[in-house]
Amino acid sequence: MTTHVTSADGTKIAYDRLGDGPPVVVLGGLFCTRQATAPLAEALAGRGLTAFNVDRRGRGDSGDTPPYAVAREVEDVAAVVEAAGAGVALYGHSSGAALALEAAAAGVPIARLVLHEPPYGGDDEESVAGARELARSVAAAVAEDRRADAIALFLSASGMPPEMAEGAAQDPQMQAVAPTMPYDFAVVGDEERGGRIPDDLVRSLAMPTLVVAGSTSPDFFRDTATRLVGLLPDGRLAIVEGHGHEAPGDVVAPVVAPFLAGQAGQAG
Repeated sequence: MTTHVTSADGTKIAYDRLGDGPPVVVLGGLFCTRQATAPLAEALAGRGLTAFNVDRRGRGDSGDTPPYAVAREVEDVAAVVEAAGAGVALYGHSSGAALALEAAAAGVPIARLVLHEPPYGGDDEESVAGARELARSVAAAVAEDRRADAIALFLSASGMPPEMAEGAAQDPQMQAVAPTMPYDFAVVGDEERGGRIPDDLVRSLAMPTLVVAGSTSPDFFRDTATRLVGLLPDGRLAIVEGHGHEAPGDVVAPVVAPFLAGQAGQAG
């Protein structure tokens, strides 16, 4: 059943509650509504957790209130966490992981944190310049309501052949959430920091944190995951063997559920 909470700025944020057990709030990444994270939420519920599967602002059944700021999305997370009750864990995938990190660093009261392939880049000049240029180009396309162009720009930069990227950019579901693409770039810090890991924020996270990467994902995801674990006061690494960035929910759930439930011995 879909429920709404009201964020601090009055925006209605939608989520589905599944299962019965220790609570975990689930945040998706770029282009994702809660339909995309539903298989994971269902798999976590099947493993004894209560999953709160969220539509981030501007997506699905959630509202949106301009102007956008990362702090407003952090307030959205805080509203869902408050509704979930005490002892909440937070799981984020891709840019949703960056949002989860921002929320945890801002003091949203969570017991445990899972960062699944946050897309932070390298510190080298080329990576930083490329992240900033892509963020600006996508923002310009979105501002001019050139949704297909914005999608194609991102997909091409991610390594998809141009013809495939142009075809995928016609997908109506992707176009429906394309206006939120700059939100994801802002959360990752692509224009502000050039996509670099926010070292100070990561070092400030006191809660147990599991960083997840796929064995077949592009190398930079595993490199980022390793660097994050090295910065975290209480970090550990888990590798999803045989899968990449879009690993299915029923594969991810067995990797993260024991950690989310507070069980010892998960991933070292």
